[in-house]
Amino acid sequence: MREGLTVALGAQRYRVERPWGDLPATPGGISDVACDAAGRVYVQYRTDPMVDPPSPGVVVLSAEGARLAAWGESIADGHMLTVHPDGRVFVVDRDAQEVVIFAATGERLGGIGTRHGPGAPFNAPCDVAFAPDGTIYVADGYANARVHRFAPDGTPQGGWGAPGRGPGEFCTPHSVWVQPDGTVLVCDRDNSRVQAFSPAGAFLFEVTDVHKPMDVHGGPDGTFYVTDQVPRLSWFAGDGRLLGRCRPVLNGAHGMWRDPRSGVIYQSELNPNRLTRLVPL
Repeated sequence: MREGLTVALGAQRYRVERPWGDLPATPGGISDVACDAAGRVYVQYRTDPMVDPPSPGVVVLSAEGARLAAWGESIADGHMLTVHPDGRVFVVDRDAQEVVIFAATGERLGGIGTRHGPGAPFNAPCDVAFAPDGTIYVADGYANARVHRFAPDGTPQGGWGAPGRGPGEFCTPHSVWVQPDGTVLVCDRDNSRVQAFSPAGAFLFEVTDVHKPMDVHGGPDGTFYVTDQVPRLSWFAGDGRLLGRCRPVLNGAHGMWRDPRSGVIYQSELNPNRLTRLVPL
């Protein structure tokens, strides 16, 4: 029997488990992962609607990895997804120009943006996150360089960003996360940095010790994690100081999520196509 793998972030060690979960073999790539308050795991599949046959865009697993459900055949190009604290699932349907809102059971509840309407307001959006007060932030994205801000009911509240390399400018804002104190973290992927902003968009600081960061996600006590294309997973203090670093996946995780109940960190890989789980030891 081959030995298992162990990685560390600071003093915390993790057992590497991969491939993890009863995931179906479909034409889609495993693009993102998120957990709900009960620990259920939502796995985002990305397909090309022009050539791939219809298949579920979201697969739901138990915390033990058993397949519970699969839904979302209407998703055109699921890029990233996030589970709202109330259990709704927000899927960023990138090439359809919409953030689609689903019930946890897969029924469509609504959406933000104009479906198949580029520029109204999205242009190939990437990610969505929620502030503690319910404000919604969308990183937009591949053909835009902007962070949009919405009220909890989806009413537009402006935003910020423009193409460039200066503070508040972006080259592919690929992921967004909001910290418990309201700080907005944005993976400015092709500028190889993570930028931090106030809730209204004022620049606070940047982390440049990352290479094409793919996803940012909150950790315990106001810390945060960043996965990049080195590939590696980095753990930062709330002010951007490096706390730990490891290489838990083969070619870099496109998405990730930390289950606050267990401390398990999930990593979604596109090459090879699988889910990796880091279990605290």
